[in-house]
Amino acid sequence: MATNVTSGDVRRTGREAAGNRWFHWLSRAGLAARGVIYVLIGSLAVQIGLGGEGGAEADKKGALETVAGSPGGKVILWLLVIGFAGLALWRYAEALYGQPIPEGDKATKRLASLARGVFYSLVCAAVLNFTLGGGAESSNEQSQNFTAKAMGEPGGRWLVLAIGAGFMAWGIGGIVNALRRKFTEKLKTGQMAPRTRKVVELLGMVGRSARGLVFGAAGVFLAYAAITFDPDKAKGLDGTLRTFADTPAGPWVLVAVAIGLVTFGVYSFCEARWRKVETVRS
Repeated sequence: MATNVTSGDVRRTGREAAGNRWFHWLSRAGLAARGVIYVLIGSLAVQIGLGGEGGAEADKKGALETVAGSPGGKVILWLLVIGFAGLALWRYAEALYGQPIPEGDKATKRLASLARGVFYSLVCAAVLNFTLGGGAESSNEQSQNFTAKAMGEPGGRWLVLAIGAGFMAWGIGGIVNALRRKFTEKLKTGQMAPRTRKVVELLGMVGRSARGLVFGAAGVFLAYAAITFDPDKAKGLDGTLRTFADTPAGPWVLVAVAIGLVTFGVYSFCEARWRKVETVRS
């Protein structure tokens, strides 16, 4: 006898899955995976600033190559694949059921989670491809190839400009929210000792500000590429970071920003421990 499955049944099943403790642990594993990548990217950027990078690129490609060359690298790569898959699924769950913060069920919050879900899906796919032996494209190549392809289409130039402006806005917003400590709304601060909370807040303020600065700067280069109609002006994470070394203060600016990215990686481990990953009940 056929069983009728309604949309309500599907939604209820999805909510039960998203509320499962195993799903929460998978989400936390994703936050830890993000921490690993940022610690490695920041460390590579520090080496670049000190003049000893050995040809490595301070982006996802460089981080994955570092992992692959370490003992047990293959196992770690598969763990990263699983982690980023969990991170993407968690964000999709938030898009469906809301974020566990005040007004987390608003449409803007859900759309933001959806966008992050898509982003982490792409990261997961890239890590999986690398793990299976497909190699990885540098962030500079990705940015320039995307910009060239987009600007070859009708209206593509305006799309690139809009994306660049979006990165700039996201970067500035990230810095402002970091300094205002808005990120603490997403943490289970009640489970922290007072001294621990102060340390986590400091890590979040420094790390999130550094990440906002880097991605905001990458947005500037994207917008400049669109304005000048020159895809080569676009820069990925590695190219953006290296630009900081060209400032009047020299490579020490790059080192400072790089340490900030390492700090964000460490903060991500704190989120893996104390982040609110349960979805809002409707």
